[in-house]
Amino acid sequence: MAFDVAPATLANLNHLTPRPVKGLFGDNYLSLADMSWTQQFLPEVYEKEVERYGNRTITGFLRMVGAEMPMASDQVVWSEQGRLHIAYDTAVSNAPAGAAGTQTIGLPSPGADGKVPLLGPGMTIVIAKGNVTNKAFVKSVGALAGGVQTYAIEVYDNANRNLTVALQGATNGNGNLSLFVFGSEYGKGSSLAGNSVDASFTTFSNKPIILRDKYEVNGSDVAQIGWVEVTTEIGTGGYLWYLKSEHESRIRFEDYLEMSMVEAENAATPFTNAAGATLSGMQGLFSTLEERGLVWSGTDFATVGAGTGIDAFDTILQELDKQGAIEENMMFLDRATSLGIDDMLAAQNSYGAGGTSYGVFDNSEDMALNLGFSGFRRGAYDFYKTDWKYLNDSTTRGLINDIKGVIVPAGTSTVYDQQLGQNISRPFLHIRYRASEADDRRLKSWVTGSVGGNYTSDTDVMNVHFLSERTMCTQAANNFVLLKA
Repeated sequence: MAFDVAPATLANLNHLTPRPVKGLFGDNYLSLADMSWTQQFLPEVYEKEVERYGNRTITGFLRMVGAEMPMASDQVVWSEQGRLHIAYDTAVSNAPAGAAGTQTIGLPSPGADGKVPLLGPGMTIVIAKGNVTNKAFVKSVGALAGGVQTYAIEVYDNANRNLTVALQGATNGNGNLSLFVFGSEYGKGSSLAGNSVDASFTTFSNKPIILRDKYEVNGSDVAQIGWVEVTTEIGTGGYLWYLKSEHESRIRFEDYLEMSMVEAENAATPFTNAAGATLSGMQGLFSTLEERGLVWSGTDFATVGAGTGIDAFDTILQELDKQGAIEENMMFLDRATSLGIDDMLAAQNSYGAGGTSYGVFDNSEDMALNLGFSGFRRGAYDFYKTDWKYLNDSTTRGLINDIKGVIVPAGTSTVYDQQLGQNISRPFLHIRYRASEADDRRLKSWVTGSVGGNYTSDTDVMNVHFLSERTMCTQAANNFVLLKA
């Protein structure tokens, strides 16, 4: 009788020959391959999570420049003061070449551009086109024809008392005239002096949007507890189990709260979502600055030379002079623009060995070289510069690189609050969220399901919900500067 050959998994396996002494021989040791069975019983697991992306949250911008305040309505409305002086850049001239004496100019009538002409008899004005100017006296208000309100004027500063040739016949087709009122002149014993001008203001509004998110975990996963040592984005650390994903969902939602206030856009036409609710969007920071702020899309400070860079920056200052001329401003920049401005500033302060002295110290061998600036003063303005992570992160604006930074005025603005019926001071940039005695919707969180002690449904899950209802108020937007590529 013969034995069958056993399968390779049994008797035909290589066997070990024991030896009486401790020594390595070709048939008395186990290789790593022979011990593969241990891997499922003795895993070597690093319990600490590796922070490969560092601090991943991008919140902090609005905390630095604004505030959060409750509101109880579906809309927030505020009024901003108008200009103090009377000026136009849409004037036209009907004065023919060579005509002497009384001239005629026109301004768009109410309805043509929504503005009421404020010129009146007795006012003295400066009329200009480019660098060519004339000073004139408003003699009378003329006829209204073709959407243009005409005025008879007398020229002061020309020997023939007619408009300079460059100002004659100026129409919308070949360039409008600019004019502003600088005073008035009346004769002895005059009556009906002056022209009543009502204080002008502009009303703005914004509406809140509702933001929602949730995290879901089923009951089986909750029952299988596993611990991971983590360091959170807010600086705390410790061990978390299955709710680590809930923690990340929360900080992601908090990021969305800030990103929405920056990026939100009004819908040109309201639309409905899958549930049939009507949505119309909201005007965020970038959208507001595109509409009524200062937008710089000329020189890229990240690429220009030092001389060109400071000249371009001075152009921005000249525009700020025409607006509120707010002395202190904060600059939130992407990395390339921040370094470009550092180089621009260093070139203006190039004393020291090799022109490497940044700042007021000597850059001695025993001192670390400081190649960056956190603040500087130019003209009558102070600027405090910082990097804005939102513009650098490769999962946010750093993916696109079309926005290079924003200059935000520091301090507060005084506006008229329609609900309170009085003037109030608010940061130029701030958040309003829905809240009342019954419900605070700044940042709500609640748990539903049948897991973790909550029994609100028969579904074997735990849902952690997040909700907020808020809007952005960008006041005095004409003092903000949006830097675009």
